[in-house]
Amino acid sequence: MRIVLNGDPAELPGPMSVQALLERLTIDPRVVAVECDRVVIKRARYAETMVTEGTEVEIVAFVGGGAVVGGKTSGP
Repeated sequence: MRIVLNGDPAELPGPMSVQALLERLTIDPRVVAVECDRVVIKRARYAETMVTEGTEVEIVAFVGGGAVVGGKTSGP
């Protein structure tokens, strides 16, 4: 089965949940955001949201920190 993963073609053995896809890719679901066909998927719905033929999946890792301004870190 072919999907688009972060803009590149990818092959999967068959339909699977977003959760199963993350497991297959050894990605911790707590540190990423996932979008399927341009819709952000809530983490609570990863197990029930299916990736099927032609799905466009974007997986984005969270990046922490802030900018250094005047020798001090800014940000939350």
